[in-house]
Amino acid sequence: MSNSTNSGSRFMEQVRRNLVALISVFIAVSSLSYNTWRNEETEHNRNQRMASFEVLRKIGELQELVFHSHYDRDVVEKGTPRTGWALVLTIRDLAQILEAPLPDTSEQLVATWGAHWQGLGADQASADAILAGIEEVREETLVLLRALD
Repeated sequence: MSNSTNSGSRFMEQVRRNLVALISVFIAVSSLSYNTWRNEETEHNRNQRMASFEVLRKIGELQELVFHSHYDRDVVEKGTPRTGWALVLTIRDLAQILEAPLPDTSEQLVATWGAHWQGLGADQASADAILAGIEEVREETLVLLRALD
């Protein structure tokens, strides 16, 4: 019994003598964990921002293409459907790395473009549907940007 009491008091004496070292190890591990987490968050936010800005640029280009195609009826130079397809597919690809609901919203834009691009220049409802899809992606992207730290 005295042996176990003696070893218990030796253990406590060891803890007291090494308390500063134990606290230092705890602080170092905690600091390293926090720093790693913060770096990961910063990188995630940086990636979200970069992709969001690129989506906004492509959305602007697509909107300009719709205006040229529908209102100017320029489907040869500035309003070509092939360029429109390239833009909506790029927007969809970029949105895949963004937070929800942007991947789904960009898929809806691709579907809307697919259903309405042929009506540009002739059907106001087609232009309105595409522009509404563009606006939805734009709004969701801006919401995401505002929410980032």
